[in-house]
Amino acid sequence: MSDHVYKKLELVGSSETSIEDAIQNAVNRCGQTIKDMRWFEVVETRGHLEDGKVQHYQVTIKVGFTIAESR
Repeated sequence: MSDHVYKKLELVGSSETSIEDAIQNAVNRCGQTIKDMRWFEVVETRGHLEDGKVQHYQVTIKVGFTIAESR
């Protein structure tokens, strides 16, 4: 078994529905171009208010993915 090396990317996901959807949106979009994602951590949460109501949720996450081994 080899040792793993990871790289971290910082992303900001958003959603009109929930914090969970904002996370999933960021992970889904990242997964379209980044392979071997292994974990995420929530760094920051915030939102946009209009007329005293939540309009958008924003979540900053760091996503870790495995660096491929050279052959």
